[in-house]
Amino acid sequence: MEREDNQEVYCNACGRKLKKKNGLLLEDAFEARKDWGYFSNKDLESHQFTLCEACYDQIIENFKIPITKKNTREAL
Repeated sequence: MEREDNQEVYCNACGRKLKKKNGLLLEDAFEARKDWGYFSNKDLESHQFTLCEACYDQIIENFKIPITKKNTREAL
């Protein structure tokens, strides 16, 4: 994950600053963005957050329906 703005990246759940060097994250993280449409309580809002791997693991552990996992041969 590379960020042009060179801002620090923090996990929204635990608040930890993710390791970064020269604008490149040195650890992987889960980034999500949702542009809400109509028929919600968030009409036309855009939400975005980042989770470190530990917080991501903790959150998905509590899902009633497990996530779908698929192995890939290379990371892009």
